[in-house]
Amino acid sequence: MEKELKRFRVLAYVVGVALLVLCVALGLKYLGDAPTMMRIVGPGHGFLYAVYLVVSIDLAIKARWSMKGTALVLVAGMVPFLSFYAERRVHEKMQAGLPL
Repeated sequence: MEKELKRFRVLAYVVGVALLVLCVALGLKYLGDAPTMMRIVGPGHGFLYAVYLVVSIDLAIKARWSMKGTALVLVAGMVPFLSFYAERRVHEKMQAGLPL
């Protein structure tokens, strides 16, 4: 299960960074009247988030996470900075052998 955990950790960071870049792109679109960055970053983040969902669900099934824990991890990819926190908590709990 180490391989799945590593995949999840990488995707959590990538999605977290992509979400922060998306926030900047949204700011540029609405505050700076510059929609070009949003056209590039928006679909990219959407694709990465879909991959994050698949990787998270795969890990959740193999690690037998609770429905609540799984749902919280999935939602974490939609809130800025929360995916970084979720990644840290998942890693700590899995290393300790505790359920999520």
